[in-house]
Amino acid sequence: MSPRINHFAVAPNLLQPMLDMEERLSASGLEHSLKELIKLRVSQINGCAYCIHMHTHDARANGETEDRLHLLNAWHESSLYSDRERAALAWAEALTRVETNRVPDDVYNAMAAQFSEHDQVALTLVITQINAWNRLAIGFAVPHPKAKEVAA
Repeated sequence: MSPRINHFAVAPNLLQPMLDMEERLSASGLEHSLKELIKLRVSQINGCAYCIHMHTHDARANGETEDRLHLLNAWHESSLYSDRERAALAWAEALTRVETNRVPDDVYNAMAAQFSEHDQVALTLVITQINAWNRLAIGFAVPHPKAKEVAA
């Protein structure tokens, strides 16, 4: 697949608010490791190679274990994730797949039991952001860095 356009070069002013949101979410108080798990899981669901590559490397660089990275796609069946992480992952999956069954009350209630109202908003915005980034990368066929190395 060939890249279509460089969205950053074409419309930097339109992307700046998304970059600003990333900075705000960085300072939201949510754990960095949790945000990386969410970004990686949502990117897996959406099939975004660029973001999967980026967030796998970011998570690893920040101390995430190989086992947790390998099992993220099957987190429902793994005991390696905390109750807080499990609630966030379920929330992320429900919001990413909102067209299938909306967001069930049990998923919201489990998430709300683990996160303050402020953190619920921050978590939801992290999920919203990565879904938007995925759509940009997929829509404009942004190659992940390894694709550049193989093509060279």
